[in-house]
Amino acid sequence: MTPRIGIVVIGRNEGERLHACLGAVPFRACDVVYVDSGSTDGSLEMAERCGAVGLALDAAGQFTAGRARNAGVRALLAIAPAVEFVQFLDGDCELDRDWLGNGLAFLWQNPRHAVVCGRVRERDPERSVFNRLCDWEWQTPAGEVKACGGNALVRVSAFRAVGGFREELIAGEEPEMCLRLRQAGWQVHRLATEMVLHDAAMTRFSQWWLRTTRSGHAFAEGAWLHGLGRERHWVRETLRAVFFGGLLPLAAIVLSATLGAWFLLLLLLYPVHVLRLSREQGGFTRAFYLVLGRFPEFLGVLRFVARRLGHVPPRLIEYK
Repeated sequence: MTPRIGIVVIGRNEGERLHACLGAVPFRACDVVYVDSGSTDGSLEMAERCGAVGLALDAAGQFTAGRARNAGVRALLAIAPAVEFVQFLDGDCELDRDWLGNGLAFLWQNPRHAVVCGRVRERDPERSVFNRLCDWEWQTPAGEVKACGGNALVRVSAFRAVGGFREELIAGEEPEMCLRLRQAGWQVHRLATEMVLHDAAMTRFSQWWLRTTRSGHAFAEGAWLHGLGRERHWVRETLRAVFFGGLLPLAAIVLSATLGAWFLLLLLLYPVHVLRLSREQGGFTRAFYLVLGRFPEFLGVLRFVARRLGHVPPRLIEYK
């Protein structure tokens, strides 16, 4: 018996990227739901013209990817209750034509796996150093992994068993759900085959800064939720951001002002760190931005802490 599959696409003002995304979706083979988070560029109408079932999230609630994906799954199962697998797809990505067959074959043959993902490639890595950083970020080893990204093929029964995505998270919702899936006995796998072509459209330093700030917020919130567990989820990443992005420069400034300028030599830890990462990460450019990224990550951590202390609802950190 051929397993039934559905596709949930989410987007917000993706414009032509969404058009390209939907153009690569096999509508004849799958039920497709598009969930829109407050777009003002006609994305919802475009998706419906392409053949997707359109769903606009209520603006009264917070727009998050987790909320959109959960709503998409509910809408998909309402129109196609027999769907067994859901391909989540971001509106700035194009699905590889062979991916669904490869992903389905793996999940069909491996019943204890809840999630499978594949290779993500950046559309224009040479357009900017920031696009190139994204392309490097996607190139992770294949095999058993702890988490997937926003594009992944998921077993519906496992997804429903853990309650889907945590909707209040403004970032990091995929690793958080994968953590809960693995705690429930499921597995996550990354294949070496192509899955999607991603279009970051990130050409400005300010975009990279905001995106990295969002990562810091995700690290802090993930550590807050699961940091005391066996895996110490994102505790290391949070502490690294706090040390290099906050404590180290603060200590250098305070100690030099009170005890002598020699303490400014503490700042030499940054170039040393860059050189070490250059050997590990395969190049100076990536290492430089990894170290520089500790500063916006630290701001993201502070943003999360301030929100928790002030009981302020989460707000998206958008870079596009």
